[in-house]
Amino acid sequence: MTTHPARLDHPHDLVGIGIGPFNLSLAALADGVHGGLDTAFYDQSTAFRWHPGLLIEDATLQVPFLADLVTLADPTSRWTFLSYLKARDRLFPFYLSERFHILRAEYDAYCRWVSGQLPGLHFGHQVDAVRWNPERALFEIDFTQLDHGGEAQALGRAHARHVAVGIGTEPHIPEPLKPLAEAPTVPVIHSADYLAHRDRLLSAGHITVVGSGQSGAEIFLDLLRSRPTGLERIHWLARTEAFAPMEYSKLGLEHFTPDYTRYFHALPEHVRDELVPRQWQLHKGIDTDTIAAIHDELYRRTLHGGWPDAVLTPGVSIRTAGRVATTKVELHLEHTQQGTRSRLTTDAVVLATGYRERPLDGLLAGLDPYLRRDNSERLRVDEHHRVALAPAVTGSLYVQNAERHTHGVGAPDLGLAAWRGATILNHLTGTEPYPLPRRTAFTSFGLDGRDRTRPVPAPRDLVPLTEVR
Repeated sequence: MTTHPARLDHPHDLVGIGIGPFNLSLAALADGVHGGLDTAFYDQSTAFRWHPGLLIEDATLQVPFLADLVTLADPTSRWTFLSYLKARDRLFPFYLSERFHILRAEYDAYCRWVSGQLPGLHFGHQVDAVRWNPERALFEIDFTQLDHGGEAQALGRAHARHVAVGIGTEPHIPEPLKPLAEAPTVPVIHSADYLAHRDRLLSAGHITVVGSGQSGAEIFLDLLRSRPTGLERIHWLARTEAFAPMEYSKLGLEHFTPDYTRYFHALPEHVRDELVPRQWQLHKGIDTDTIAAIHDELYRRTLHGGWPDAVLTPGVSIRTAGRVATTKVELHLEHTQQGTRSRLTTDAVVLATGYRERPLDGLLAGLDPYLRRDNSERLRVDEHHRVALAPAVTGSLYVQNAERHTHGVGAPDLGLAAWRGATILNHLTGTEPYPLPRRTAFTSFGLDGRDRTRPVPAPRDLVPLTEVR
């Protein structure tokens, strides 16, 4: 294995760890900073991939196409979705299609187009550790370069004045089902891997879908459309009290604006912790069009008499699960409102049980003495999405989609990606390469009387990078 020597004489202005939509957005915006920023972004994947297991035919984004990587911060950027369409000679067809919500597969293709041209992206690089070098006043980032098979090929080290961590989330599998999900002979899969196992699932005699969010609804609908009328044999279970629509009213959507993010961040920690679980319907419900399509499909199957062999049961939790023989699964269920219990035997299970933030403790272990945490031992993150560090660390460590506890339900929302990236770059440079709106919502979320149109003062703890050089 070879080793790439570190270049202390030429540190990067910014190193990004992870190349999902949020760090890709940050990289695209950094590319447009006047005067240039020296950046490098690393990801262990061989290429950009955005939820490949959920690129179901006709599935659309739940945010408008304006929520691309850059537009809401810089609509003149060459990395906008409209620029992608222009480059592909598809601008007029898109215009005539009158689409506001684009296909999920099209968003993935757009991001791959950007990632294929944007300089400074390094796929096939697994970041192993991040440390602070007090003598050089730089972050040290150790990485392993991987070959196409995922095997270690070379070791390397980069240095940076600032770091942005955007390693995303990972599929969540409920504890009772983890042993089954790890058994190769039993088809218990997370929705993240749905398309890779779709043919196998369709051949199963009976299928159970668990989870009442958008992914669960899309998978249930896809399976339903692919099964013969009267022989559907699908059971859809959910812990929520109903298969509920996502809050999508105009004023409801103002919870995904910078105004609400700032309001939420200013709340006491215990209030924020109580608030997030109560807001599940802002981001965990089902698109109304998907709900309507499910009902329409079920109704169509009653036209010649009888009911489809599909069961939809909300308010149910899975207590335990086990195998029956070698190929079947037995789920032990409990209905919360009735207080009743039952068993369900099925041939396959799809877990649309969501995602959890990837833990950062291992990656940031080298920074642990410098990290400042809240009362629940979570990272403290300021309004600039910067992790609170000891004063000895003069560089900034930013996080993306790891700050729901400090910034609210908008943290994983694609619609805030460009605004957050611009916020980070404004703070990092000590200037304002991306002027941001002072007000973004009609709703006044608090009674503190602050004038939201007043310019936000520039951070005093940073020297513009132009002076650093």
